[in-house]
Amino acid sequence: MSDASIARNRFGLGARPGEDVGSDPGKWLAGQIAAFDPRPQAIAAQASSAQVASELADFYERQRLLRLENPKPRPAAAAPAKPAGAQPAMAEGMAMQDMQAAAPAMQGGPAAKPVYQGEDAAMIARREARRVQQQAYVGMVSARALTAITSPTPFAERLVHFWANHFAVSADKLELVGLSGTMEFEAIRPHVMGKFGDMLNAVERHPAMLLYLDQAVSVGPNSAVAQRQRGRRSGLNENLAREIMELHTLGVRSVYTQADVTEFARAMTGFTVAGIGRGPGARYVGAVDGQPGSFLFADRMHEPGTRTILGRQWSAQGEEQASEVLDYLATHPATAKHIATKLARHFASDDPPAPLVARLQKAFLSSGGDLPTVYRALIASPECWSPTPAKFKSPWEWSISAMRALGTQQVQPQAVNGLMGQLGQPTWKPGSPAGWDDVAGAWAGPDAVMRRVEAAERMAARAKDTIDARARAAELFPGTLTPSTTQSIARAESPGQGLALMLVSPEFMRR
Repeated sequence: MSDASIARNRFGLGARPGEDVGSDPGKWLAGQIAAFDPRPQAIAAQASSAQVASELADFYERQRLLRLENPKPRPAAAAPAKPAGAQPAMAEGMAMQDMQAAAPAMQGGPAAKPVYQGEDAAMIARREARRVQQQAYVGMVSARALTAITSPTPFAERLVHFWANHFAVSADKLELVGLSGTMEFEAIRPHVMGKFGDMLNAVERHPAMLLYLDQAVSVGPNSAVAQRQRGRRSGLNENLAREIMELHTLGVRSVYTQADVTEFARAMTGFTVAGIGRGPGARYVGAVDGQPGSFLFADRMHEPGTRTILGRQWSAQGEEQASEVLDYLATHPATAKHIATKLARHFASDDPPAPLVARLQKAFLSSGGDLPTVYRALIASPECWSPTPAKFKSPWEWSISAMRALGTQQVQPQAVNGLMGQLGQPTWKPGSPAGWDDVAGAWAGPDAVMRRVEAAERMAARAKDTIDARARAAELFPGTLTPSTTQSIARAESPGQGLALMLVSPEFMRR
């Protein structure tokens, strides 16, 4: 690979026809740090968390009222107490419990709010809620793709996708379908060129993360809510605290213990979401007021007392306690190493080169987690400019690079969503807080490659023989194409077949 091809494909999202990186590809990449637009038009046009959460709140309130109007017969025996670790409803009668009961139902955008009656009405309401949320989701996926396809700052957009996968949520739960995209747009994009600590704090307070890992319903064992529910087992939920330490900051099997996770979970009690629950429990903790979907610290859910985490005492109370811990984790040496390793894996090799990891770690620590400083160190590192393509593109990377190569300017609402489902990487649905794997073994299987061949043939057919694959391949991969690839494209039976061969060539599949 030439330096120009590396800049476009390994650092960027694939070359576009007519794109000029200039005589200094590294300078072209560094210039994108300042030129990045965190809120481009396609993304600005999408629904906000407040709009999505308002729809959710209306749905849960309808469900709550329907249950009151059509109560189910009480069982003969009282239900057993919840087991340890079960998720409480934030407080008595709170509609957050409704979220989990209705979780499979809803997938998103604005819609009419009809009045429903009877038990069948609950099913109708769920279907309507699913349609509304799915509508919002599809729009956000399309906006994300269109931004990546047309962006003049593809390196910056790749970084957005990297961080969205680092702070992964999965749009499998009802309340995540519409909110998964808003987290990327509202908590990651504004901070991708800032401090890691600012991004960390924004993500951990976003409704998508709080709901995905059930932090919104975590109750301190000695909190006011727990005392009010005496006789019932209130639940301290450790999910978010564990994933922050294991995935977002320090890294798995690093410097923390299970005791640290539990103490951090206690410190984070009270982090919840406003404006969604409307029952009496929500009123008790103050969650009814505020803009739907906005962050709320509910003091009555917070576990009082001093915490001991990573050998340090944290005596601050309320929201400040967890905030101080987050700030400490954001600049911890273990965090720096974890982030450096993931960036090195993404931009250099599945087996991250140790010198590159050390260089990025040093940049992170010396700058206090200033991300542009780390990006500049990445650009300046020779390991990232190896002429041998070391990374196999994920389905998302391949799809975006294919559409960029074809000069795509618009996408149909369902097209990207369907394509990513076919290729096995549905957007914002990794199914795990660990996100999608970033190694070739996850994506290079024979069946996965065959699906790309089929997708390439459909893309080429839509181009309707308007693109000369020989000329386009030479433009997109200057000094990079092997004689074998050049010959295969030249011998294609039709322009469409030549284009499809280009899209599945080794040069195109790797970066």
